[in-house]
Amino acid sequence: MAVKKRPKTLSHGRPPCSKPKERMSSERSRTIIRTHHRLQKEHAAALKRGDSKASDEIAQAIEKNGGIKTYQAASKQGQAKDRGGDSSKILVDWLQRSSVIDSKSRGQDVVGQVPLRCLEVGALSTSNEISKFPSSINMTRIDLNSQGHGIAKQDFMERPLPASEDERFDIVSLSLVLNYVPDAPGRGEMLKRLTKFLRMDTAQSTPPNAILPLLFFVLPLPCVENSRYLDEKLLLHIMESLGFVLKYNKNTTKLCYYLFSWTGKVTSVETDKKKIKDGPAMNNFCIVVD
Repeated sequence: MAVKKRPKTLSHGRPPCSKPKERMSSERSRTIIRTHHRLQKEHAAALKRGDSKASDEIAQAIEKNGGIKTYQAASKQGQAKDRGGDSSKILVDWLQRSSVIDSKSRGQDVVGQVPLRCLEVGALSTSNEISKFPSSINMTRIDLNSQGHGIAKQDFMERPLPASEDERFDIVSLSLVLNYVPDAPGRGEMLKRLTKFLRMDTAQSTPPNAILPLLFFVLPLPCVENSRYLDEKLLLHIMESLGFVLKYNKNTTKLCYYLFSWTGKVTSVETDKKKIKDGPAMNNFCIVVD
C-alpha cells in the first residue's frame, strides 16, 4: 500500500513580501517578477530530476536577478493601492451588492453588533478596504512572513483545523495565494482544506446571509486564460465538486476574481493533469484534486 505524501506547505512556493526600500518603475517590477517566477520553476524542475549542477546555476541566476528580497519588494509594490492592487475592494463591492455588509457601516464601530468572521490568507496589509468595516467584519490575517502587527506569521497548510463552529469563518479570502503553491496536487489539497474552515451553520442561513459562507478567490489571469491544463470551465467544475457555487466573477487585464458561496455539498470528483489546449506561449498551471 502506497504511503500518501503529506501536502507541501505554502513555504515551499509562496515567497513572503517585504517593504521596498525604494520605488521602482512598473516595467522593472514586472520584469523582476516574471524572471523570478521563470527561474523558480526551472530550479524546481532541476531539483526534481536530480540535476544538482543545473539547480546550482539557476540558484545563482536567481540571486543575480536580485534574489528573494528584490522579488519581495517588486511584489509588494505591484500590489500597492496607487496601482489598484487592493483586491479586497472588489470583495467589499460584492458583499455590499449581496447585502452582507452596508456601505454606511464603513469606518463605524457599532456597539453590540456581531461581526462576521473573515480569514485572509496571504494578508499584506491591515488597512485594506475589507478592514474598514470593523463592526461588520472581524478580520483574522495570516501570511508566511508577517509584515507587522495584525498579521500572524502562519502557513495556512499548517494552521490547526477548527475544533468548533466558533473557530470557523463566514468568509475566507484567498487572493494570489494558490498560484504560489509549487505543484498541482498541493493546490488541490489547499482548496479541499479551506472548506474545513468555513462555517456550516451559515451554509443553511436565511437572507441576507443566505449567500454565506463565502470564498473570495483571485488568480493571475494567465493561470485560467493561458494554461494548457486549466480553463475557466474546468476551474468551475473543480469548485462545484468541492461544494462551491459561483456568485460573482470579474476579469481584468492581469487578474481573475471569483466569489463563491459554499453549500457544504461536496461530491467525489477527481481531476488529473490533462492537456485541454496547447500553444507555444502557454503555461502549465494546473490543479489536481484526488
